[in-house]
Amino acid sequence: MSHEILVNLSPHETRVAVIENGMVQEVHLERVRRFSYLGNIYKGRVTRVLPGMQAAFVDLGLERTAFLHAADIVQPSGSDDYHETPKISDLLHTGQEVVVQVIKDPIGPKGARLTTQLSIPSRYLVLLPGETNIGVSVRIEDEEERERLRQLVRDLMTAKLEADNNGELAQDANNAKPRRPLGWIVRTNAEAANEEALAPDLDYLNRLWKTIRRRIKEVPCGQCIYEDLSLPLRALRDHMHTDTERVRIDDEDIHTKMGEFAQQFIPNGAERLERYEGERPLFDLYGVEDEIQRALDRVTPLKSGGHIVIDQTEAMTTVDVNTGGFVGHRNLEETLFKTNLEAAQAIARQLRLRNLGGIIIIDFIDMQEELHREQVVKTLERALARDHARSHISSISPLGLVEMTRKRTTDSLANRLCEPCPTCAGSGRVKTIDTVCFEIFRDIMRAVKQFEARQLMVVASPYVIDKISEEHSTTVAELEERCGKPISLKPDEAYGQEQFDVVLY
Repeated sequence: MSHEILVNLSPHETRVAVIENGMVQEVHLERVRRFSYLGNIYKGRVTRVLPGMQAAFVDLGLERTAFLHAADIVQPSGSDDYHETPKISDLLHTGQEVVVQVIKDPIGPKGARLTTQLSIPSRYLVLLPGETNIGVSVRIEDEEERERLRQLVRDLMTAKLEADNNGELAQDANNAKPRRPLGWIVRTNAEAANEEALAPDLDYLNRLWKTIRRRIKEVPCGQCIYEDLSLPLRALRDHMHTDTERVRIDDEDIHTKMGEFAQQFIPNGAERLERYEGERPLFDLYGVEDEIQRALDRVTPLKSGGHIVIDQTEAMTTVDVNTGGFVGHRNLEETLFKTNLEAAQAIARQLRLRNLGGIIIIDFIDMQEELHREQVVKTLERALARDHARSHISSISPLGLVEMTRKRTTDSLANRLCEPCPTCAGSGRVKTIDTVCFEIFRDIMRAVKQFEARQLMVVASPYVIDKISEEHSTTVAELEERCGKPISLKPDEAYGQEQFDVVLY
């Protein structure tokens, strides 16, 4: 599978696109005035404890206070109630200082979601301060490889402790008692990695954690202790692997910074970085701009002639599969099966491309054969296997519905690029012109009964005024006769279809 990463920089925005087999799979963006806080570590202050919600609000110095749930607070070592979440009032109090990490960016009106369980990622490893275990990504399925990697990290950590003559990793700041070992997670990228690849990562994270510990003591409340990498460097860390053919960058400074990062942390990575200097914009060359525009549409066509309809709401995202113009060649069951198979792969791609998360309900077309249902679900699972975000998929229900979840840490592509329509307020619907006309007539009758006036004027959209003049002129004449006052009509381009004013003189 061919794999490329594109990095596009403009004065106010940085964008990254992940290309697999020539198709855009993911788009990430970071703007100067709206960047991600995900992964950042802060020293915050508890502003309010909510016992009824088992949560607290924490001031990080950001625009909105952040949310910390009791389940995301690390319990003291040796607690007897480790498997039960204590009361939030037993864990925190108003005014308390707390070191936290952002695990979900602010989305809509909601503030950031926090945890006190810190995790610091690198290319191959994730450091878990306060933990003792060594975990391995579930995407590394071979049990022998999992155990090899686990033992390799254990050996490297032991060697590091023995080589540390100052005892900085084995003892705490006052050198009085042994420090608890650090916990680790071996990332998917580490599959087949050797000691030469993992050792620099482990050393880097140990040094970084030492710096963070020092800053925890020095940084005042409401300040950032540790800030995650910028978007281009995160793209190298999280998306570059052995299948990546090249990384194309259209900015000289970013190309230099990414080259320095790759030389330090990604073996043979720097040689795959390419400075793009073509006249045609990089994203236009790969069709990324067109894919972004299509990702903002509700309807995504399928090659067979069918289509899927994606609707994002506050509570969940729904996906509806339709055969559309696809009539098949054999029988109805085979037509539905092929449509659902194609849709399953398209849906997996659209979830990544649109960055949709939370609860997702997929309405596949009903199929009679159980084997076909199982194959559709397996196709969806395989298509999501390369997805960076964790997901969980249930089997198809008797109604043909698949319930799934996809981890959501940042806002969707549509929510980052768009805002609710000022006319429909995000509902996706506006009143018909006839409905607006009848509302105007009712307002005229109401106004005449409440106020004294010599004449009335209706100010509305040109489309509404044209409708009244052409199809409801008789109604206006009847109203003038009943009111005993003339009614004039004034079109105004500034008015939306649902907006109007009845003015009395």
